[in-house]
Amino acid sequence: MALSDTPNIAETTTKTAIRADIRRRTTVQPDAGIGIGVGLYDSSSKTTNSFEDDDHALNNNDFNQNAKDEQIRAGDDTKEESKGINGGEKKKKTGQHRRGTGVLHYAYRPSSSAHHRIKESPLSSDAIFKQSHAGLFNLCIVVLVAVNGRLIIENLMKYGLLINSNFWFSSRSLKEWPLLMCCLSLLVFPLAAYVVEKLAWKKYISDPVVITLHIIITTTAILYPVFMILRFGSVVLSGVSLMLCACINWLKLTSFVHTNYDMRSLVNSADKGEAESTSSNIELFYDVDFNSLVYFMAAPTLCYQIRYPRTAFVRKGWVLRQLIKLIIFTGFMGFIIEQYINPIVKNSRHPLKGDILYAIERVLKLSVPNLYVWLCMFYCFFHLWLNILAELLRFGDREFYKDWWNAQTIEEYWRLWNMPVHKWIVRHLYFPCLRNGIPKGSAVLIAFFMSAVFHELCIAVPCHIFKFWAFIGIMFQVPLVLLTNYLQNKFQNSMVGNIIFWCFFSILGQPMCVLLYYHDVMNQKVNNTK
Repeated sequence: MALSDTPNIAETTTKTAIRADIRRRTTVQPDAGIGIGVGLYDSSSKTTNSFEDDDHALNNNDFNQNAKDEQIRAGDDTKEESKGINGGEKKKKTGQHRRGTGVLHYAYRPSSSAHHRIKESPLSSDAIFKQSHAGLFNLCIVVLVAVNGRLIIENLMKYGLLINSNFWFSSRSLKEWPLLMCCLSLLVFPLAAYVVEKLAWKKYISDPVVITLHIIITTTAILYPVFMILRFGSVVLSGVSLMLCACINWLKLTSFVHTNYDMRSLVNSADKGEAESTSSNIELFYDVDFNSLVYFMAAPTLCYQIRYPRTAFVRKGWVLRQLIKLIIFTGFMGFIIEQYINPIVKNSRHPLKGDILYAIERVLKLSVPNLYVWLCMFYCFFHLWLNILAELLRFGDREFYKDWWNAQTIEEYWRLWNMPVHKWIVRHLYFPCLRNGIPKGSAVLIAFFMSAVFHELCIAVPCHIFKFWAFIGIMFQVPLVLLTNYLQNKFQNSMVGNIIFWCFFSILGQPMCVLLYYHDVMNQKVNNTK
């Protein structure tokens, strides 16, 4: 519509009519007059920026008013045309021109404003986290695939295929593998704990006797696998697997014993009328249930309770797909270990005995394949295996981890990384310490100490070396917790702690531990052959 065809509102209407007309027009969508996908105003605005109030609209000159009228009428025409098309009415069109006037049907005039408000660049510090970075993430994936694909091809051309089954299974594995001799016997300890709890619920034995028997059972449950591994020579992988099973068994036994002790205390308090029950289902606490213990020992959780949230059915096709993924990623993890990590550690000197620059170069070279193995381990165990086990048992609560990769402090990472262990520590260690008057900082230190002990057992015992590298590595997290908490409080909404976590934990810490344990194992073998 030509600008000259627009009627002069100021001459034909009163002020009241003008204001009513302006209110009606400002409700038009901001891109109503778009002809070819170009709007007059910012698409994020709910209404037009002009005519914000009646007085301001009346003070505009005739040219601006006429331009607005043309935009609104052009938008009305566009809406009418779109309604006709949507309703099935076919109209003959000869392009985007209007017949009769010879003027283009575009609302975006050369005199229209192109800038309306203050805006930041998408990559500026104030707006970078408000944007989607999916394209950059895809770029990183493409670059990683390209770079690592080239490294894999170069490695295969230079060294060939280095897969060696002796690293995983020795010729003595079927005869002296501790997992074959000891793993099944671990089931004796939950059965013994059940018998003790059954006697305790029947009040055949007193609480001091119950506590003493449980201490003996749980201590034997963790020392027996240690003795078997140290007594029989076995490959490292079998020893690590056995110690993981033993540690999980110990944590489950402790939760079973502690929970039943607490339930008996609640029942006794309710019977004596000394305290009100804190549970609406206290009748479920009476007596210990064998079926719930069996389910608990197989379920992907470390916290015992009588009932768990359950799913309705098992998705067999879903389980099969997850099993295929588990096989693929486990094979990929083994390929990285054999093809990259083993040659690097074999061709390196002890990191604490030599040039510091050489040690840093070895650690950095080992960090990338070690990081891949660690991420594959996390995905295979915490996501695939635990979900497969939960699906087969119809276990409902599958929050086995949270978004630990976004952790801004080391303390936050440890709360998000391993949810079964975190829930166990909070339930059976941290809050019991607080209830007994231990300060919060000391309770956190006790939690890290316990975690360090179990990490050392799972690594040092299978390697037959007690140099406490894993223990020191976990306890070193305590000052890092203080440092990252300080930085987070000083620089709000920053990712400084997240960067420190990735650097010290994944890039430097784990490769250093791998080199230390490898050279200690190799030195031990050399000394034994002399």
